[in-house]
Amino acid sequence: MAEHQHGTGHEHPGLAPAGEHHHGATPHGSSHEQPAVHDHSDHVGHGDHVGHGDHVGHAHATHAASTHAHSHDGHAAHGHAGHAATFARLFWVMLILAVPVVALSPMFGMLIGYQVPSVGLLSLIPLVLGTVIYAWGGSPFLVGAADELRNRRPGMMLLIGLAITVAFLASWGATLGLLSHTLEFWWELALLIVIMLLGHWLEMRSLAQTSNALDSLAALLPDTAEVVRGDRTEQVAPADLVVGDLVLVRPGGSIPADGRIVAGEAELDESMVTGESRTIRRGVGDAVTAGTVSTDSGLRIEVTATGDDTALAGIGRLVEQAQSSSSHAQRLADRAAAWLFWFALGSAALTGIVWMLLGEPQQAVVRVITVLVIACPHALGLAIPLVVAISTERAARAGVLVKDRLALERMRTIGTVVFDKTGTLTKGQPGLVSIQAVGGRSEADVLALAAAAEADSEHPLARAIVRAAESRGLSVPRASGFHSEPALGVSAQVAGDLVQVGGPRLLVETGLRDPFAGSGTENAGLTRLYVVQAGRVVGAVSLADEVRPESADAVAELHRHGIRVAMITGDARSVAERIAGELGIDTVLAEVRPEDKASQIAGLQAGGQRVAMVGDGVNDAPALAQADVGLAIGAGTDVAVASAGVILAGDDPRSVVSVIELSKASYRKMLQNLWWAAGYNVIAVPLAAGVLAGIGINLPMELGAILMSLSTVVVALNAQWLRRLDLRPGVRH
Repeated sequence: MAEHQHGTGHEHPGLAPAGEHHHGATPHGSSHEQPAVHDHSDHVGHGDHVGHGDHVGHAHATHAASTHAHSHDGHAAHGHAGHAATFARLFWVMLILAVPVVALSPMFGMLIGYQVPSVGLLSLIPLVLGTVIYAWGGSPFLVGAADELRNRRPGMMLLIGLAITVAFLASWGATLGLLSHTLEFWWELALLIVIMLLGHWLEMRSLAQTSNALDSLAALLPDTAEVVRGDRTEQVAPADLVVGDLVLVRPGGSIPADGRIVAGEAELDESMVTGESRTIRRGVGDAVTAGTVSTDSGLRIEVTATGDDTALAGIGRLVEQAQSSSSHAQRLADRAAAWLFWFALGSAALTGIVWMLLGEPQQAVVRVITVLVIACPHALGLAIPLVVAISTERAARAGVLVKDRLALERMRTIGTVVFDKTGTLTKGQPGLVSIQAVGGRSEADVLALAAAAEADSEHPLARAIVRAAESRGLSVPRASGFHSEPALGVSAQVAGDLVQVGGPRLLVETGLRDPFAGSGTENAGLTRLYVVQAGRVVGAVSLADEVRPESADAVAELHRHGIRVAMITGDARSVAERIAGELGIDTVLAEVRPEDKASQIAGLQAGGQRVAMVGDGVNDAPALAQADVGLAIGAGTDVAVASAGVILAGDDPRSVVSVIELSKASYRKMLQNLWWAAGYNVIAVPLAAGVLAGIGINLPMELGAILMSLSTVVVALNAQWLRRLDLRPGVRH
């Protein structure tokens, strides 16, 4: 008799603790009621609606717009992906236009050692192309500068805008003969804009736009719902459901709204909402939640809540609240740019005043412009974007995808890492833990009999038993007459005997005694399946959510870094304590409801800890957003991915250690670059202002330009050292 494939397509198969096993699925023609459900052909692929397969497409997502609340506000609102393309186009066009401007600039020619011919219109080329470069290539910076002035938040954009405007006006004045010819800065203007465009292109390219976390919540709901109208059904959108509607949910279908079961019984996969690793048996009168999946049977559900009143919408509000309460820290580059802005502006003003008081008005103009131009943040503009671009590229190669740069920076300060259990420290699927045999039978005999009976079943527990037998190289006898019943188990003819495999209810139904009662394993968080041959219990197999083999190493590595490790789960404390003891976890937060996970993280933060949260489910999304750093395991849901600042594209928890190493290394390079870029200005600006002119030491404009270019080269070379990082999980750094 054919079996309904129980839970296929899901990565969180059913695991029930001893005493609550619901093994098996309803066969065709079973006495269990299946309300008006006859078509089961689409049952096997029911996992497809969940969208797990699509999450990788969001992996290159950008950080939330709120984290980009720095001095680039003038362009941040339009999305980083569009800006990457805009800056790329502008960079290449301006680079082409800059070549003749630089080559035909008299000052550049004088610097290199050749004479630019003044032939007809040839001398006008730098003026014309320089004006185009300023107006077109410089437009993003000019707009950003205007926004910073309007918002009274001077920063990098205003500094760049001021520098290119002074260079532009001075160059026009020099070209028209109104100012000294030494103030012709067309080539300097062109290079400045090209380098700034390159820096911003690299910055934006390291980011990409992502789906909003709240949009991903809606993906858990089916596209349509079947409403029962008398003796027929009608397809409607879930948004059109009203309280009191009777909806039909087919096997493998997603529940479209919160409700109460009025007919039918089914194993529900609630892992997408609760994070619980096992399926839950629900029957008439039980409440069900929108977004959960009926894995094996059809249901009729009376709608009790729709829209904003559903539990799924409540989780969405928690995500939104946690995200909106996140701090918007200023970036290091913006703070440095703000300091540099006032430093350069103050230095230029002081320079002009001093030279005017000395009776040198012409020298005052020259020195003021020189100070402003030499303070242009070439190196500062690349200090952070280059580190970000290289570090995110190295991270991506190791399966670490950075959405939020601030989250990456914060990772170096984390004192506690909280792991969600299911799908993070564990595989979210069952594995064989132990075998018990009685009556003179060996453990191998018991496992072989269980595997034979379960061979035709698609239930996750059955698959785990069969895999265990195969991995041990056991000879599994052939079975016939396979049959399964919900909440009871499976049976088959093996070598002429009736072999049955099931949970405690199987013993109750057959009137058999539990030979393992009082053995002390009932509360170990294991699922025990009894093996009955010819009416006698011959043994039992115990299964549990399988711990990832890398989890212990991940915990040990974090401990070596001086970081405490906590585990949070909705599972029973017995289950959580067993896994925590196995892995050496410091703190266990068990039996935590989905809506309480974020508050648990907040509680740790209130104790003065900086907390990172690692999770993969919808129920983890508020906690990911609440944490100082949210890390979504790649096998997780779109909403978890969208709520996190860092995505671990693989499922290896040791990648968390890689993120910490990357955070420390990239922050170190950022600081070094910022110190170099700012230090250059601290030394060069006073020299450009002429503080040592009294003893005959002046910083010529040509030497200033060379120093400015060298500072950029030094910053770029320093950032390249990050390429030596090997962030692959398990590689000791």
